[in-house]
Amino acid sequence: MAAPKTEEKGKGKSDVSDYDAYFDMIQSRKTLSSSLQEKLTAAFTKIPVSTFPQVRRGKVIEILADTSIGDAVKILSESNIVSAPVRNPDAGDSMDWKERYLGILDYSTIVLWVLETADLAAAALTATSAAAAGVGAGAAGTLGAIALGATGPVAATGLTVAAIGAAVAGGVAAEKGMGKDAPTAADELGEDFYKVILQEEPFKSTQVKAIVKSYRWAPFIPVSTESTMLSVLLLLSKYRLRNVPIIEPGNPLIKNFITQSAVVQGLEQCKGRDWFDSISMHPITELGLPFVAKDKVISSDSNELILEAFKKMKDNQIGGLPVVEGPTKKIVGNVSIKDIRFLLLKQKLFTNFRRLTTRDFMNTIAATSEETMKVISPITCKLNATLGDVISTLSSKSVHRIYVVGDGIEVIGIITLRDVISCFITEPPNYMTEFHGPGIQEMLNKEKNRK
Repeated sequence: MAAPKTEEKGKGKSDVSDYDAYFDMIQSRKTLSSSLQEKLTAAFTKIPVSTFPQVRRGKVIEILADTSIGDAVKILSESNIVSAPVRNPDAGDSMDWKERYLGILDYSTIVLWVLETADLAAAALTATSAAAAGVGAGAAGTLGAIALGATGPVAATGLTVAAIGAAVAGGVAAEKGMGKDAPTAADELGEDFYKVILQEEPFKSTQVKAIVKSYRWAPFIPVSTESTMLSVLLLLSKYRLRNVPIIEPGNPLIKNFITQSAVVQGLEQCKGRDWFDSISMHPITELGLPFVAKDKVISSDSNELILEAFKKMKDNQIGGLPVVEGPTKKIVGNVSIKDIRFLLLKQKLFTNFRRLTTRDFMNTIAATSEETMKVISPITCKLNATLGDVISTLSSKSVHRIYVVGDGIEVIGIITLRDVISCFITEPPNYMTEFHGPGIQEMLNKEKNRK
């Protein structure tokens, strides 16, 4: 595997985004004995993947590639899941999983699509008129997008400035604007935001297959039921996957779907076992937690536009952030990438994007949903908490991160599901290549280079 990158990252981005750098940093910060760490790693090499509990209802929920994005959001929300495999309906009876599945759809993919679509709306508004944008680009299609500076995945999927222009020409303000990003687009479009992005063609009929590859955050890497849990834990921690599909040898259908959250909930069930208690009793500081320290915390001010909060998640490839306010940056709430579903499914509640701040967004969710405690009351802990305390909180609250706070309720660090899983394991030399062949390492390195 390539050596850790040492060049300086962009402002606000983590300097441990590289697989090796992140994992090496974790191992160097642990104060556990090497014998204990080896014991834990060895334990997971003896646990077959096939013994991991099945998903709820005993069947993995899949989304067909020709499903509209709007319907896909409904499936995720109604099933109370954050991601699902995307199946190719044209694969027929193929026994090759690479043909049967196109990837994973999750809320991060949807956020990327929504924000870049809004970026295009902003680009369209920079033209002399919306009608001119639609007609001027005309049959040129993608060329029109490039001319107005909109390139990348959205152009590749055919969602061009020409299409935006056609969508907004029916009534959206046509004056030349200065919009260059998604929050500005929302501000310019106001109540027409949904009309442009969700209620007009071509966006209304945009299918999952049009975005699942171009906008993904992580690759689709299944493992066999004959693999060990160490492989799954490494993929979910060091290699940044949020979910791992499980496939039986000779059968291309997904047998199980193991997520970071499911693993942490499984760890919670191991209380009382010697190997678990031997590490969970330690204070988080002895494990080097929090890995995301105070100066690396990315937050959203309560007065910021909610789309700006989602843009920060997109730009920094994170699944959530604390909402803070005041000179002391006191934490007052939490916004996760999963919350994009409220914008897409409850359009009547969120139409005034000209003044929709993060606080307004949180208050509306609190007043209209059952998720008040997760949004208004952020999940926190102190530096003297044990790893067991953190695991219990993450599991019982069904959240993906816990904020470490000081005496003044100021965020001084963040602990994620990935971080917790990383505490339990190390990677034996050449483990992934020896147990899974060079193919899996090639896929991981290819994905790292793509990012």
